[in-house]
Amino acid sequence: MTAVTPRRTLTMGVVICAYTFDRWDDVLAAVASVRSQTLTAREIVVVVDHNPDLYDRLRSALHDVTVVENRKQRGLSGGKDTGVEVTSSDVVAFLDDDAVAHPDWLRHFHDAYTDDNIVGVGGTTLPLWESSRPRWFPKEFDWVLGCTFTGREPGPVRNLLGGNASFRREVFSVAGGFPSHIGRTSAQSRPLGCEETEFCVRVNQHRPDWTFVFEPRAVIWHRVPAARETFSYFRSRCFAEGLSKAAVTRSVGVADGLSVERSYTTRTLTRGVARGFGDALRGDRTGIERSCAISVGLLAAAAGYARGGAPLRRRPVTAEAR
Repeated sequence: MTAVTPRRTLTMGVVICAYTFDRWDDVLAAVASVRSQTLTAREIVVVVDHNPDLYDRLRSALHDVTVVENRKQRGLSGGKDTGVEVTSSDVVAFLDDDAVAHPDWLRHFHDAYTDDNIVGVGGTTLPLWESSRPRWFPKEFDWVLGCTFTGREPGPVRNLLGGNASFRREVFSVAGGFPSHIGRTSAQSRPLGCEETEFCVRVNQHRPDWTFVFEPRAVIWHRVPAARETFSYFRSRCFAEGLSKAAVTRSVGVADGLSVERSYTTRTLTRGVARGFGDALRGDRTGIERSCAISVGLLAAAAGYARGGAPLRRRPVTAEAR
């Protein structure tokens, strides 16, 4: 009888990137939620993005946490890369500074690494509304809030969502870090993103045999302030997403950069529009509003993509481009 080799227990580290005093209470709540995990994090790192006063205050307040300054270019990508550098755990998990994790969050991440070829695991991000979900806001567009959207299925995925994700350490040595030319910085007014999309696509271009997995039981709650509950923010965030997707396709090519977006548009959004009209026929007048919001969001994203000057054809990926 062949002996079964037990699966090695992976060590887990958590990185939280912070940048503003406006989220002071949020950062403390995020750290507290990591301290309360049923699977203890080997290390908790808070990376402060070029804000010396915030760095000093967090160092004084978080005695049991490693607080460091961003050693890279200003922005979320630089903060994450710094976090990877200063940790030593087998798996590095990222948690948004305005989110809190379920007590079993890390455990579900850990247990999803069932195969050596699984190099990244992401979880479910639920909106934590300051007031309540606007009745017009379609769940298909919860990504606008940094949350998991309707239509994302458990199992292998092209990319993880950056505020609730974990990666084996070796992916960074193979593919490098997060892109500094994509995503948002504290100096930007436009809500850009997609740095984790470009990173995951680039990883798969280097190692097609590696897999990213969506584990829905790894849950966090992401705070949604009142300013993000407005239709104007919804529209501007969709436009910014189009700009970001244009940057992604310039980096990794159209075929890989938009592979998921095509099916999301033709299947998830089409069903969402039909569902909204169906709700309206059953007496829910806001169903039409949700259908219209889906259409406006799609058009805004398309406009942003066009404004971003993205290529229309796939660009061959070369070693220099990577």
